[in-house]
Amino acid sequence: MKQKLTASRVVFLVIAVLILLAIAAVCLMPIWHVIMVSVSNPTAVTSHKGLVLWRLRNFDFQAYKIIFQYKSLWNGYLNTLFYIVLSCVITGFLTVIAGFVFSRRRFRYRNAFMLIISFTMLFNGGMIPTYMVIRKLGMIDTIWAMVLPGALNVFNIILMRTSMQGIADALEEAARLDGANEFVTMFKVILPLCKATFAVIILFTVVGKWNDFMSALLYLPTKTQLYPLQMEIRTILFQSTKQISSSADAASMNVYSRNIQYAVIVVSTLPILMVYPFVQKYFVTGMTVGAVKA
Repeated sequence: MKQKLTASRVVFLVIAVLILLAIAAVCLMPIWHVIMVSVSNPTAVTSHKGLVLWRLRNFDFQAYKIIFQYKSLWNGYLNTLFYIVLSCVITGFLTVIAGFVFSRRRFRYRNAFMLIISFTMLFNGGMIPTYMVIRKLGMIDTIWAMVLPGALNVFNIILMRTSMQGIADALEEAARLDGANEFVTMFKVILPLCKATFAVIILFTVVGKWNDFMSALLYLPTKTQLYPLQMEIRTILFQSTKQISSSADAASMNVYSRNIQYAVIVVSTLPILMVYPFVQKYFVTGMTVGAVKA
């Protein structure tokens, strides 16, 4: 039924649109500023104060050329993609199993176990005890130190558990009558109905691994070839001018230092921004289903 537009409703819609446009501008303006600074003339960038809404003087992509000359940057991209894929597989598998188990009413002690694991959201051992555990397990300087710690997140379990609780028990009973075992019921009957929540969990995992550099800083002290993208970018920003390649001399690095800082932000942020629109439609649905249903 089409709602009649009254004068008060028109005023409300106009105000709502203006507020949303203002919020969108506040969110997008810093990203646009970073992109414009990264492709502006370096001398103009150094002398300019304030927001940059368009390139200063002329387009200059030398900062990107300097960054992409580092072979380690591409290695960091590949390592990060590998960690993301492996983490999504492990996290997705474990989260679905945990959510399924804790959502079944026939599991007698599910509330007690949920209370125990939820306790870890408030209190944990801390950085040093975690490092000692990783070292005792022999995962220092291995890819597993980047993937296994934090693979099973309590918040993700709660989302998946709540989402699966909203599915009728009759579907599971029908699957059992057809001869389906626990894994078939879980992955072929229950999980397809929770794909929005599952997509949100995968999105959280991807973003978390994409931005993770602390794990590499702690657990990869000597295996620099295993560094993810964020650690490679950190190296580019903080290394001395002596380590600059011959095609990008120290003088060029000094001139383009600010451009490089902004270009690094673009290089590390743009790929994840390009992925988000494809999963955004699942985000609101998954969060709502995983947080509201009882």
